[in-house]
This record gives sequence, structure tokens and C-alpha cells, in this order.
Amino acid sequence: MNFEATQQASPDSLWHVAFYSFVTLPEPDAVAARLRELTLSLTGSVLVAKEGINGVVAGPLSALEAFKHALTHDVALNGYFAGMVFKASACKTAPFARMKVHCKREIVAFGVDGVCPSASANSESSVSPKAWRELIAQDDVVVIDNRNSFEYRLGRFKSAIDPLVPNFRDFPNYVEAHAPEWKAQGKRIAMYCTGGIRCEKSSAWMRDQGLEVFQLEGGILNYFQSMPDAEKDWAGECFVFDNRIALDTKLHETDTTLEQVYDGVPDGEWRIARARRLDAAS
Repeated sequence: MNFEATQQASPDSLWHVAFYSFVTLPEPDAVAARLRELTLSLTGSVLVAKEGINGVVAGPLSALEAFKHALTHDVALNGYFAGMVFKASACKTAPFARMKVHCKREIVAFGVDGVCPSASANSESSVSPKAWRELIAQDDVVVIDNRNSFEYRLGRFKSAIDPLVPNFRDFPNYVEAHAPEWKAQGKRIAMYCTGGIRCEKSSAWMRDQGLEVFQLEGGILNYFQSMPDAEKDWAGECFVFDNRIALDTKLHETDTTLEQVYDGVPDGEWRIARARRLDAAS
């Protein structure tokens, strides 16, 4: 749900907001410092790098509205984030225990140097939820889940392939191993992730490899929001990296536990312990 659709909600109700933008930031440390000031009343995590910003925050709707306005209009931020898309959803469980703003090398760790997503190129390859449904039904399309394997196991588009990667930075190896076969068969690639950022990074690189790539606009969560009958194409739930753990196709929290998500995952115990530490932190 976007901010414009939340007007009937109480200003004190709890909401989760996700946002990102690939934009060149000459002084990411200065941007991070200003964001620490702007997020004092919120919880969540924001990553800042020279390539842009990637954030998830939570708080009362009134505080999130004020944050959105500041992020897009604050003079100190030089208009970097004007026009950025914010995706909001109501919360039953507080998603985060504290607020963190960090400077990183990448806002999403892909592991390949020099990948610079182009807003114009990604816009051309971005597919609306309605068009996505039609695209993934085509015989010459390979549907790839651009997430970790444990996320795929919890829920996925019914026609999607699991690349069996434990981390996003392992995805390039999967593509390099299969690209010759896809090209020989004349396959187009339809790719999706939770909110869209992983696909923006990987599709830019995949186009450089000579592949015809399409990405789901706004990711899985936008599909759930836009398609009332999303369950026709989707099996299971969608994992989210916060205390809510998983959402159904109506964007409602489910009863899934961390133990269920990470059961049988090689580093599952470490992931559970890490999630518990973050939850307990204040």
C-alpha cells in the first residue's frame, strides 16, 4: 500500500515502509549523518552508499509521513531522493527493535564491481504486475526467483526456478553457468525479488551479458498489493527480513516462525541467533 492509500488510517497506527533508489551520492557519510537526525522517532535500517540508498523503517503513520517529506524535500539532501517510491504496509508486530543508519560499499551486496543500474534501462525492462502475469505464462520465458533459496522454499511464483543460491552475491555464478543454454534456446528471463532492489542490480549486469531480462515492478510485495487474486500465481508466503517474518498474498502477517523458515538451512542456526540478537537490541 502506498502513502496515498493510507489516509483513512489512524496517524498513531504502526506501519512499515520500504524504499530504495540508485542515485549517485558524492558524500554518503554526510547523507547518513542527516538521516540519523531524521529517523530519531523511527525504527528500522537504512543503508547508504555512493550508489544510493536502501531502507526499511517503521513507526506511527504520522512520523512516517514526516520522514517521507523530509527525505524528499530536505535541503541538506540536495534533492537526491525526489520522486522516490515508498511502499507502506500496516503492521501487527513491531518489525524492528531499533534504528540503524550505516554507510556501506553497496546498498545491496551483489559482489560484482562496476555494476551501475540505469534508471532508464531498468524502466524499460520493468513489468507491471498485470503484464507480469501474462509474461510468465509464455513458453519462451524462464522465470527466476532472485532471492535466497530459503525464501523460495517458503513461497514463490508457481512457475519459478530456484537458483539454489545461499546469498545474493552467489547469483552471478548461477547466471554465468546457465546463460549459454538460455541464449541457445532463445529464452527471455523474467526475474523477481521481494521489493525490486535485487533485480535492479542483477538485471543491469545480466543485460551486459547479452541476456534479454525483465523484472517485476516493485517486486513480490507490489504484486500482492496490486493483484487481488495473486494466489493464482503464487504458492506459499513471502519472507520479509524483519520481526514479522512472513506475509501472505493479502500482506497480512502469518504465524510462520524463524525455526520453520530456516529448518534445514546450512547456516540456519546462525541466522536464527542473529535475528534474535537484532530483535533484543535496543
